[in-house]
This record gives sequence, C-alpha cells and structure tokens, in this order.
Amino acid sequence: MKKVIGVAFGVVLAVILMSSFAFAQEKKDAKGCKDHPLFTRMPGTYINDCKSSEFDGRDWHDPDTQGKTKVRVEGKYYYIEYFNQKEYEGKRSNLQVIRNYQNAMKKIGGSVYGDNWWTYTKLLKDGKEIWAYVSCWTEAFRIEIIEKEAMKQEVTADAKFMSEGISSTGHVAIYGIYFDFNKSDLKPESDPALNEIAKLLTGNPNLKVFIVGHTDNVGGVDYNMKLSQARADAVVKALTTKYKVNPQSLKAYGVGQLAPVAPNKTEDGRAKNRRVELVEQ
Repeated sequence: MKKVIGVAFGVVLAVILMSSFAFAQEKKDAKGCKDHPLFTRMPGTYINDCKSSEFDGRDWHDPDTQGKTKVRVEGKYYYIEYFNQKEYEGKRSNLQVIRNYQNAMKKIGGSVYGDNWWTYTKLLKDGKEIWAYVSCWTEAFRIEIIEKEAMKQEVTADAKFMSEGISSTGHVAIYGIYFDFNKSDLKPESDPALNEIAKLLTGNPNLKVFIVGHTDNVGGVDYNMKLSQARADAVVKALTTKYKVNPQSLKAYGVGQLAPVAPNKTEDGRAKNRRVELVEQ
C-alpha cells in the first residue's frame, strides 16, 4: 500500500514539476514593448518585437473603398510583432486572428478590408484617423498602426518669403496654419506662421491682402465653402486681435475645394490643397 501511495505521489509530483516547468517556459514580452491602446492582444501571445517612430508613412489600401484605392498615411507609427505561446501553437487559424481584429474595429465604428491572412482597418476618433494593418504567418502575426496627423512643422516660411511670393505671383500659399479635422479653431502650432504674416503686414502698411481658405474635396462643396470661410475668418481674427494687424489690411474669403493645386486622388494631393493663401488685393 505504501508503495502504491509512493508511486501515486511521485506521479503527482512529476505532473506538478512539469506544469511548473511549462509555466516557467512561457515567453515574456520583449523589453520595452507593450500593446497599443487601440487593441487588446489575442490570448496566449507575447510580443517578440516592436518599434515606433514619431512620424513615418506607409501606402495602404483604403478600407472605405474596399481596397480599390491606395492612400499615403503619415503620422505616429507603431509596429508590434506577436508570437503564440507554446500552449497555443497550432490551435488558432490565421482567419481567427484576422476576424478578431476586424470585429474589434467594427465594434468601435471603424471600417475594414482584407482576406484570410491580412486586413486593413481605419477609425476616425476625436478628430484623428487611426489606421491599422494586421498580417499573419505561421504561429505569429504583426500589427502596424499609424495615428494620422500633421507632422510638427519645424520650418516656417518667413515674412521675406511671403513678400517675394506676393511680388512675383500676387499670392503665396501658407502651409504652417493648422486646424483640427472639420473645425475652424486655430491650433497652437499655427503661431509661427501667423507671426510671420503679422511681420509682413506691419512692415508693409500699404499692403492689403485677402486671407483665402482652401480645402480638399472630402465632403460636399457647400460644406467646404462654409468651412474654408470659417477658417479664413479665424485667421483674420487672430491677426487683428492677438497680433494687432490693421483690420483694414485684411479681408477673409473661403473658396472650399474650387482652386486645387494638386489632384485630390491621393492624400499628398489633398494635403497640398488644404491651405491658407495670401492674395494681394
């Protein structure tokens, strides 16, 4: 009897030791890596590798058109590579992973496009576009995410450049003025450009300009006309109040999408079309 008990105890002990060994072998996330707050991870996975950059870009299929168009997406970039833990190897299909991420994106109002091995997803949240690409291979998958936003402008056209542009062509485009998506509130990053416009006008008291707002073609024409007018008005208001520019030197107009400088078929083109111009009166 004691022998049987001893054998049984040995078996139990062996199982415990094997379980402990298996648990100890569970892989940990790579140092410094963590999940992106957009998604929780699949159960039984660990992060094998990750990287991020403050500003990068990728050409991705647009899920809003079911992949029929490709767009350039730029902003803060994340790369996260997941591997299955040993206990999950061979227990989930690539389609299961893809469907999980697609359903998660749909649940929060995003759009998706893909097949059994990969998917492109897109979410508009708090005025920011979040794009995510998930692709699978054997026992692993990766997620790439871009939080789309304007790159922080570190070089701003100065008053001299603006003056030369107006002298040679009668107008100059200003790309250092920023607004939130679908809004007319000036962002703080606009201050350097506004300061240079103020220098131009106060240094040339006889110069009078139209402040002209432009948009891309996203949205209806009537809506974009109103939005561009509101943005032009906001610039005039800032120049006359914060920067003390003579109100008689300025007049605001919005022309919406009616005067593009590039095709609206790509994100790069649309970005060029979203601008404020100074036009000599």
